[in-house]
Amino acid sequence: MLIKSIFTIKGHICKSLLSPQTSSRASLALNLLRAYSSDSKMSKRALIFLAPGYEELEFISAVDILRRAGIDVSIAGIPDKNPVLSARNVAIVPDISLSEAFNAGTFDVLLLPGGLGGSKAMAESEEVGKLLKDQEANGRKVAAICAAPTALKAHCIGTGKKVTSYPAMAAAMKEGGTYDYKEDDVVVDGNLITSRGPGTATKFALTVVKELLGEEKACEIAKAMLIKF
Repeated sequence: MLIKSIFTIKGHICKSLLSPQTSSRASLALNLLRAYSSDSKMSKRALIFLAPGYEELEFISAVDILRRAGIDVSIAGIPDKNPVLSARNVAIVPDISLSEAFNAGTFDVLLLPGGLGGSKAMAESEEVGKLLKDQEANGRKVAAICAAPTALKAHCIGTGKKVTSYPAMAAAMKEGGTYDYKEDDVVVDGNLITSRGPGTATKFALTVVKELLGEEKACEIAKAMLIKF
C-alpha cells in the first residue's frame, strides 16, 4: 500500500484568480485567498516523525485527527523522503525529509508515533534529538505514544515529568528515576503529552488537539468521528 497526501485548496483558489469571468468573481476569489492566508497564519503546525517500523494505527490516527482539526501537519521521513515501511509493511510517503524539517519553520508540536523499530530509529537519531531539544527549550509541545517515550528518554526530554508508555516499556521508563511514571491512557504534564498504545491512539490524538486548540474543538472532532472523549 502506498499513501501520499495531496492538498488542493490553494490550487483551486489560484485557478479562480487566473481565470475570473467577472470582476465580482475576481473579488470573491481575492477575498477567499485573503481569508485562507489569514487562517494559515493563525493555524497550528505539527511535525510527525515517520521512521521504519512505525505503528500504523498510532501514526494514521494522529495524522487524520490533527488534519480534521485544521492543524497543518507535516510528515518527516527518517532518514529521507523515500516511502517508509511500517511494522506490518504499510508504506507511507513523507512530506519532507528529516533534514528538511530543520528549515521548515516552527512547529507547535512534535509528535512521535510508536512501534519498536520506529522508536529505536528515533532514539538513535541525532537530528531527532536536536529537534526535540530545541522544541523543549522553546516551551513548545512534544507528544509520544507507545514505545516512543523511550526515544524521549534517550534524548533526555521531559526529565522529571509525569509520563506513560506501552506497558512493556514501563521498566525502561522507570529505570533511573528519570520520570514520574503513570498508567493512565494519556498523561499531560505541561508541554509533554504521552500515551500507551494502539488502543489509546485516538484519545492521544484528540488530547493533542485539545492542548493546541481547546476542548471544544477536540470534542467537535470526536463527535463527528463517533468517538467518546
